[in-house]
Amino acid sequence: MPFGQVVVGPPGSGKTTYCHGMAQFYDATKRSAIIVNLDPANDGMPYTPTIDISELITLEDTMEEFGLGPNGGLIYCMEYLEKNLDWLIGRLNEFKDSYVLFDFPGQVELFTHHTAVRSILDKLQKLNYRLCAVHLVDAHHCVDPSKYVSMVLLSLKTMIQLELPHINVLSKIDLMESYGKLAFNLDFYTEVQDLSYLLEQLSSTPRTSRFASLNRALCELIEEFSLVGFRTLCIEDRRSVLALARAVDKANGYVFGGLEEGNESIFETAVGAGAWDDDVRDVQERYLGKGSQIILVRRVSEFFSFLCPPNMVLRSIW
Repeated sequence: MPFGQVVVGPPGSGKTTYCHGMAQFYDATKRSAIIVNLDPANDGMPYTPTIDISELITLEDTMEEFGLGPNGGLIYCMEYLEKNLDWLIGRLNEFKDSYVLFDFPGQVELFTHHTAVRSILDKLQKLNYRLCAVHLVDAHHCVDPSKYVSMVLLSLKTMIQLELPHINVLSKIDLMESYGKLAFNLDFYTEVQDLSYLLEQLSSTPRTSRFASLNRALCELIEEFSLVGFRTLCIEDRRSVLALARAVDKANGYVFGGLEEGNESIFETAVGAGAWDDDVRDVQERYLGKGSQIILVRRVSEFFSFLCPPNMVLRSIW
């Protein structure tokens, strides 16, 4: 029973870097993993793919042959792969015992509207592939309310379209504050809490104030579905990668069907799977600068409040 990840997201969100980093992580943890590059425009990859769609079709050849632009060319390539899926299945059968990382193109229409990718994934699931979609988006969009709402809508539509176990990820979390400061604590954005708090910011300029009713309707739509939440990732931080890998293993069922070398029971595996989940407050403390220092003081105060009365805590801190 093969397990794998379907890595999707907008251009520049770090999909290829994620696949490369996760493959290195699995290699270090003695899990056999392969990378399948399904992006026909992916050149200059930091990894060497085990299976590469360029063996079947390339975007450059497609654009030249049919006079298409990049977007039309990518759609044609995915439709061509859908019609020639036997090629992909045959190549995958050579690595039946390997964990698979599918690196998909960054054209979001392929995962929000077009049906070719969904059809490909449906056929793989019928062959008993246990897949989880990992949807990467740039964390710095959180500092801009309009971009954040757009990002949540994109994540929601991708979840509905692909119909897979799904994890949304704020990638490059360590670079977030280089683009600006968060209006709220990080957990507001990861848990997609009450978006009505963003409406005032969304209507703060003449350019956006005329869309107040639309903004309110979009926020209500997101909250009515109540599906979207985010995990965080710094691909260079082993703890961050481990926490996300554990979450993915729970989502695609690897913790139950792909037991590790110790041959532990399913119950023990399920319990252990959550042991390394990152607390979002810890993430904020590690990556988000001065604002995190306030949170750190608060958490220290919370800790000492269990040990002594409030007055004594105040004297101890001072």
